Amino acid sequence: MIRSISRAQLIVDIVVACVLLLLTIWNAVAESPFGGPIVAVIYCAALAVRRLSPALAVIGVWIAALLQMAVLIPATGVDVAVLGVAYASAAYGGRTVRLVGLGSAVGGGMLAAVYLTLSSRESYFSPVGGGSHVLVTLIAVAIGMVTLFGLSWTVGLLVRTVRQSREAKVQAAVAAQRAAYESAAEQERTRIARDMHDVVAHSLAVVIAQADGARYAGARSPQVQSDALGTISATARSALAEVRLLLTQLRQEETEGPQPSLDDLPGLIAGMRSAGLSIAESVSGTPVPLLQVTSLAAYRVLQEALTNALRHGDPTKTVGVDLLWEEQALHLRVRNAVRPSAAAETASAGHGIPGMRERAALAGGGLSAGPTSEVSGTYEVTAVFPISGIGREGERTT
Repeated sequence: MIRSISRAQLIVDIVVACVLLLLTIWNAVAESPFGGPIVAVIYCAALAVRRLSPALAVIGVWIAALLQMAVLIPATGVDVAVLGVAYASAAYGGRTVRLVGLGSAVGGGMLAAVYLTLSSRESYFSPVGGGSHVLVTLIAVAIGMVTLFGLSWTVGLLVRTVRQSREAKVQAAVAAQRAAYESAAEQERTRIARDMHDVVAHSLAVVIAQADGARYAGARSPQVQSDALGTISATARSALAEVRLLLTQLRQEETEGPQPSLDDLPGLIAGMRSAGLSIAESVSGTPVPLLQVTSLAAYRVLQEALTNALRHGDPTKTVGVDLLWEEQALHLRVRNAVRPSAAAETASAGHGIPGMRERAALAGGGLSAGPTSEVSGTYEVTAVFPISGIGREGERTT
């Protein structure tokens, strides 16, 4: 029965109702010192909650109308609240409230016509025409009142239909954007599966070869050493088989090729410069070796960010590439000026940004991308990748 509306909408409705009450209260007091103000207050209260609760508004209008007729108060300006409630019952009410609103528009219009006709002394006691004159007046007023109330209800229904159509279009657009985002993320998972397959398969193959070699070389050593190396070899083979099976289910297709790393960043920047991109590179801190998956993810993020800067950026402005090495994390930032004509393209979801976020998340880091509030017309991609587990000398820490 109670709808969820914004605070601004509720304030507007209350203010409109209060203004109507102030404009009509004196006339209501003049018509009936006791009943007039009560009827006016009930009408305005119903008008104030017409969007918050259309059902209560319809009930309030009927109470006010019946009380008005019971104490024989003629129609005043406050009666326009009926039109607002009829509109709201169709525009904001549920199915039952809409039907009740339609019935109220028809039945209330006819009842109002009877009351207005019979309460008019000029019609009821007219010496010319008698009863026929009253009947003609009643029919004419009934047609007018039903048409007026019904028109208010119909306008509300049309507004409701237009609003629902717009909401449906917005929901369809959101669903399409979400589907495109998920599709882009899934495609990026496919590429990540290929990268992970190369990294993990190569690493485990090395472990197997070393374990086999140590087992054979240690044949003359105690049996415990041989058993331990045999266990290492069997475990590595099993892990390799399971990883290949999982990655085969994850990816849709597999392509071969060497995988780049952050060490290939100079070549990437040189290629972008040759393509016409002006780049200012800055490296702070002491670089340390990264895990292969982390180094690959950082390279891909920088590659995608620079590609977007080349496609959407202002070719006359310099692109800033900053790498900050800290003890526990590597921070990347790519900042570029955006062409005004490409602002809408940059703001859309696209395929590149979901892919960068996916790579950063799977490497244990995070990524944010969007226009900066510091400089207008500037787009910034920032990412952070953990360095935990890698020592300054390139050895794994324990």
